Amino acid sequence: MKPRTLLSLCAAMIALGGMAHADVMTTEADFAYIMDADTGTTLYSKNGETPMVPASMTKLMTVHIVLERIRDGRLSLDDEFTVSENAWRKGGSSSGGSTMFLEPRSKVRIEDLLRGVIIQSGNDACITIAEGISGSEEAFADLMTQRAHELGLATASFKNSTGLYVEDHVISAMDLARLARMTINDFPEFYSLYSETDFTWNGIKQPNRNPLLGEVEGADGLKTGHLDISGYGLVGSAVRDGERRIIVLNGLNSISERASEAQRVMRAAFVDFRTFTFADAGAVVGQADVWMGEQDKVDLTVDETLTGIVHLDSARQVRIFVEYKGPLHAPVAAGQVVGDLVVEAPGLDTIRVPLKAKDAVAKKGLVARALVGLGLGG
Repeated sequence: MKPRTLLSLCAAMIALGGMAHADVMTTEADFAYIMDADTGTTLYSKNGETPMVPASMTKLMTVHIVLERIRDGRLSLDDEFTVSENAWRKGGSSSGGSTMFLEPRSKVRIEDLLRGVIIQSGNDACITIAEGISGSEEAFADLMTQRAHELGLATASFKNSTGLYVEDHVISAMDLARLARMTINDFPEFYSLYSETDFTWNGIKQPNRNPLLGEVEGADGLKTGHLDISGYGLVGSAVRDGERRIIVLNGLNSISERASEAQRVMRAAFVDFRTFTFADAGAVVGQADVWMGEQDKVDLTVDETLTGIVHLDSARQVRIFVEYKGPLHAPVAAGQVVGDLVVEAPGLDTIRVPLKAKDAVAKKGLVARALVGLGLGG
């Protein structure tokens, strides 16, 4: 989507001041986060950086470990793992939780286990993967946490591969969104698994629980989650007009509320947020005063086109201003960095880009400087 021009910049300098960032949207979810997937930019956050109980959204990390090993040649889709009694007992048909309906002591291909995790949310499939890679689920959970931290997901603390409740098993909505973005970008050949609508194993067909699929234009992933302690949650993604958004919700009250709220928030992520151009590359965006220069002022420019994604209700509250310590002291070189162009808006992370002098400004001659010293010149 082509960036839209929000406003033309004037040369007046506005004093830097505080700005109240009111919520640009509302949601019944206890935790909510919207990301522009192309840039990784936060568009909206409600408790987005607070660690929360992720339930089955944990399985994004379980799958990520497998996909990394396939990419690195340490696993293949045709490799097989054996279903242990432990995996069957904790995650199988008699466990009362989400299951792939694996048979104990059976051998299952990695490709099928991935579908069992992604589409069916099978706890037995997760434990089978964990034991097949690390020998035990506890060791695999340690690997998940270590790898998450290596990826920069600092809030992640995993105690199992399934997301079944254990104290201190947490991750933030923001880090789940970042993990989803990595999955989409790093494993495009496997990401399509998240959009498959159903999977049959052991004669039992189960649907993908993602309420965005088939309901929201461009929706193609990722994962739902639910526990009594955490409520209903979802990590979702969709692409429209060449732009991708990722949303994370958690703490909703029912399956139906999760479905309706996920669909509403994802639509809002596209409809209510637009990309605007704040400044064009090379354009004059302001002026700075120059002391003892042959010119009293110098035009200021930015090197690159500056864009940002803003909620439409906040567009009129955008503040764009020049910030520098002035006046500048001559001589000033062309291209010299002399300050910042600052963009602030509710819900938008403050943007700062270097401002450069468009032209050189030489120092006044000796006589002119002397006149200024005597108060006879400008």
